[in-house]
Amino acid sequence: MADEEEHAASTHACGCRHKDTERSLEFQEDLKKRLNRAIGQLNGVKNMIDDNRYCGDVLMQLAAAEAAVRRVSELVLHDHLETCVVEQVKAGNTDVLDEVMDLIRTFK
Repeated sequence: MADEEEHAASTHACGCRHKDTERSLEFQEDLKKRLNRAIGQLNGVKNMIDDNRYCGDVLMQLAAAEAAVRRVSELVLHDHLETCVVEQVKAGNTDVLDEVMDLIRTFK
């Protein structure tokens, strides 16, 4: 019971929720691989700055990292639409559509 209360408290503190439909292990691994690549690119940018590298080269690496993160966002949004949103609409909760529109505006 203490674990459930601790989980509920941590979920409430960050505002995080859990999906009803599990992400496949393959999808999770793909997302993590992409995120690790972006983290590697950002670490490379930090090293480039420490090494006083040319601004244009730094900016190119930043653009690559940004594109990698944007792709992860697109994949998660697509999954969200196919699972969470569909499930909520089927359950009669059309308010989720407002949330989706806010999310889409966030990534413009």
